[in-house]
Amino acid sequence: MSLPEQLLLSDLLRRRVRCDQGLDHGVGFVAWMHPPVHRLLGWASRPSSFGPKREVWRLNQLRGLGELEVLVKGEPAQSDQTTLERLPTLMQAQLFGLGDQPLGTLVDAAVDLRTGAIRHYLVSRSDPRLPGSSRWRLSPERIDDQRPGQVFARLQELDDLPLARASVRQEFMRRSRRWRDQVQDLGDRFEQKVEGWLEDPPWPEESPRQPFEQEPWDQDDWDQEPAQQPNPRSRRSHERASQPGDDPWI
Repeated sequence: MSLPEQLLLSDLLRRRVRCDQGLDHGVGFVAWMHPPVHRLLGWASRPSSFGPKREVWRLNQLRGLGELEVLVKGEPAQSDQTTLERLPTLMQAQLFGLGDQPLGTLVDAAVDLRTGAIRHYLVSRSDPRLPGSSRWRLSPERIDDQRPGQVFARLQELDDLPLARASVRQEFMRRSRRWRDQVQDLGDRFEQKVEGWLEDPPWPEESPRQPFEQEPWDQDDWDQEPAQQPNPRSRRSHERASQPGDDPWI
């Protein structure tokens, strides 16, 4: 098992902890962090579903990461649920924007496993337990103030943050907005072309012609009767009659 450079806190907590002796120490359930400097110090596991016993692990004890478990080296620190509830944390803190407007909840964090530094938090608008909900990235530099259970940032809305994971509804809204912008851009371009054609038409201008306009004529040509053409049949009959040998009455 190898360690990645970066890991989500939720991926660490959902795995079972197994030490180098092969013992199962239960599933991780809470983060141990230092909020003023945005650093993860470790996490705690629950060895048994019954009883107040809890075991706390330092982040540098992590040795390997599997599909369903994490491998640690060394002994954990013993603690209890009451003590862990008093540890400061920003997980599940409410995010407030400008005008103290509630925007969402900090539900996860991306952690650098070499130093424990939190690169960014993941903010959810709805219940984080709902599958397929959207996540927005909130970097620690954008946090102006923090109190127990509250985080303040200069944001108008969550869309001011980069989107880390979009839900089906959020993805549909984003694509619809992009398609609407593309259609509006095409409409503006077509309108500009039409205006350019009206100002400078591509075809040569011609003088307008009146309807039913005809070419002028000469009155003498209109009064003159057309010349009659001789009939070829009558001409042949006249030639036969002029020949005496062909007269049937002689």
